Amino acid sequence: VYIEKAGDNNFEPPEEHGVVDQLNLIFVPHVIAVQKGTTIDFPNSDLVRHNVFSTPDSCNQFNLGTYDIGASKPVTFNESCEVPLLCNVHAEMSAYVVVLDNPYFAVTAKDGNFKVDNVPPGTYKLKTWHEKLRSEEQDVSVEGGRTVEVNFTLKKRK
Repeated sequence: VYIEKAGDNNFEPPEEHGVVDQLNLIFVPHVIAVQKGTTIDFPNSDLVRHNVFSTPDSCNQFNLGTYDIGASKPVTFNESCEVPLLCNVHAEMSAYVVVLDNPYFAVTAKDGNFKVDNVPPGTYKLKTWHEKLRSEEQDVSVEGGRTVEVNFTLKKRK
């Protein structure tokens, strides 16, 4: 869940790196949301070698090559878009990096709850992203010091 535009969407990228690990032949987490300009580290905490790459139609194409247990490789994501991740050693592995223009976003918990912190007062378009369900959006007005509750009902893509 993310705010589409906040001001001019010109924010300094965070210094802190994101992490997408590889463990038990699974990318952990399956979905990571980051602000544009963020570097993500891809450690291999598994007992086998992996090769992390993005799909050819992705806005951020990369292929980290096959690397050993305990190794980690970084990738910086400079364009806002969705980046599917795969491993060409293990075809069943998949994940997504969702790269956003500003720091106002949250990945939902398993129960669907989310919290977007530190949003300045104003009116925004709040949007959703899901790998299988249709995106939804709502206009939201934020007042200083107040919490706004928003509910979405996502439906299958047609």
